[in-house]
Amino acid sequence: MKTIIVYYSLEGNTQYAAEKIAREIGADLLRIQPKKAYPNSGFRKFLWGGKSAVMAETPELEAYEFESDAYDRVIIGFPVWAGNVTPPIRTFLRENDLKGKTLAAFACQSGAGAEKAFRKLVEAAGKESLEAELILIDPKEKPSEENERKIREFCEALK
Repeated sequence: MKTIIVYYSLEGNTQYAAEKIAREIGADLLRIQPKKAYPNSGFRKFLWGGKSAVMAETPELEAYEFESDAYDRVIIGFPVWAGNVTPPIRTFLRENDLKGKTLAAFACQSGAGAEKAFRKLVEAAGKESLEAELILIDPKEKPSEENERKIREFCEALK
């Protein structure tokens, strides 16, 4: 099964996990970026990111190449913002029809909300469910054996 990991990463946690998963399962990687960057520190980061997520915004993305027909499975990776999928991921889902694809997802968070974000992801993608789900707590910033175990189990579920 040909797999691609499509992800957005603000602080590097999601990128860290995406690269680790891609190596383990032999997946391609696609990092998406909004044309207008979000603040990545201080109060403005939480204010603008949270507002954008809660309002279900779909920012314009930097140009990217995604050949849907080349993949059977798409894994979506994102940081959790206010219990939501990040806006760049929402834009990607709006721009690409994934209905005929197997969909899995992983989320990085500092607190909680990933379960709610997964439900919103499934809805936005027009799917019934996810093949596999993974929730990590700041895997780059706070490395832990728990995160590493969860990544291994997620990869095993996808093999």
